[in-house]
Amino acid sequence: MGDVAAVGAAVEGLEEFRGELTGYCYRMLGSYAEAEDAVQETMVRAWRGMDRFDGRSALRTWVYRIATNVCLDTLASGKRRALPMDLSGPSEGSAPPALPEDAALWVEPCPGSDPEAAATSGESVRLAFVAMLQRLPPRQRATLILRDILDFSAREVADLHGSTVASANSALQRARSTLTDRCRATQVPAALPCDDRMHRLLAERYAAAFSRYDMEELNMLLHVDATLCLPPYAKWMRGVPDIQAWLTGPAIGCRGSRLVPTAANGCPAFGQYRPHPDGTGYLPWALQVVEVSGDLITGITAFRDTERLFPLFGLPDRLDQEPTVP
Repeated sequence: MGDVAAVGAAVEGLEEFRGELTGYCYRMLGSYAEAEDAVQETMVRAWRGMDRFDGRSALRTWVYRIATNVCLDTLASGKRRALPMDLSGPSEGSAPPALPEDAALWVEPCPGSDPEAAATSGESVRLAFVAMLQRLPPRQRATLILRDILDFSAREVADLHGSTVASANSALQRARSTLTDRCRATQVPAALPCDDRMHRLLAERYAAAFSRYDMEELNMLLHVDATLCLPPYAKWMRGVPDIQAWLTGPAIGCRGSRLVPTAANGCPAFGQYRPHPDGTGYLPWALQVVEVSGDLITGITAFRDTERLFPLFGLPDRLDQEPTVP
């Protein structure tokens, strides 16, 4: 009975880290599906190696060492994920996109307001930030996430990597410098405070305006340098004129769409459904993730992989009637 109780306690001890580990692995890998796989592999490795845990470090540090190694193994065999603006300059809204790229190229959205709200602030899981993390060498990426987001000490990170404290601190400074330079280069609008009530009101106004296809109202809601990205297409636009040119030109088929609210990456998000050609309901078209700063929308990323993403976000596979936008 004692052995059974010990096994149960060990399993419970590992499981309590699953949520924050998912957030960590998502930031490391840029893919929610890969993050879930990495966490499961971490749990398997930890369980198999539990008899080798000697207690010289905290259980959390030991589990994160395993998760980091799992992520590093995954990154060694795959491509770096990105958003369209990481690969090319903006394009004109009036031009149609080229052929879609491989889905494995893109940073993916994660469901909910944050994979682990207790472990980090919402800003650190925004799509643009996760994409910038992918530009860091994997060990620098792990160091920055562990230190600046998860509050590990320099000594804990050094022990986790099997390095010196000086080496861990040097990696952190290089990672911070790279991110600062990247923020300047991408011209991302400065993040301004926005309370939950403002988020909700702005999301409601956006959903209503998009459903009416009210360009005047949409323009009022967008920051002057707002971006619109369209994975799996490499095309993206910056600025209200090009976004409006896209919506009233190549994307005119979105007129009459209906939006169903959800949440992704700490932001308002919507399942977009376009009218069925035969007039019988609405079909899935895109998952829109809407980024906000202050009282304006600074970015919209429309993911077209609805077959995989809509079930993950609890969205129906079609609408037979108009939803009520809250």
